[in-house]
Amino acid sequence: MAVIHQHRAPTVGRSIASHVGEEPLDLKHLFRMTLGDHGLEREVLELFDRQVGMLIDRIGTVDAASVPALAHTLKGSARGVGAWPMARAAEAVEVAPPGELALAVAALARAAGEARAAIAEILQFA
Repeated sequence: MAVIHQHRAPTVGRSIASHVGEEPLDLKHLFRMTLGDHGLEREVLELFDRQVGMLIDRIGTVDAASVPALAHTLKGSARGVGAWPMARAAEAVEVAPPGELALAVAALARAAGEARAAIAEILQFA
């Protein structure tokens, strides 16, 4: 029997703080998603890293109405590689009211930076 998990939109303040100590990347999830193929894992991480850099930069240049769509893309990609803190931060951006958008985007940028640093470390030894 399949278990269905409900995803609730986090509030901006809780998006990362409620998971203190959590690693930026869930390597077990990534291993499962790449079927244990280290070459594929490297390729997926390289693509994810480029996408994150590009979309985080773009978020800083587009109008506020376009930000949730970019955050949605980042959320899906982050979930795919097991970057759970980043996925939660992206979800917080998606649902942030206008007065909290800048704070949510800053939290997303921090989470993205942590994920990218973890990726750089992994790729250094891959």
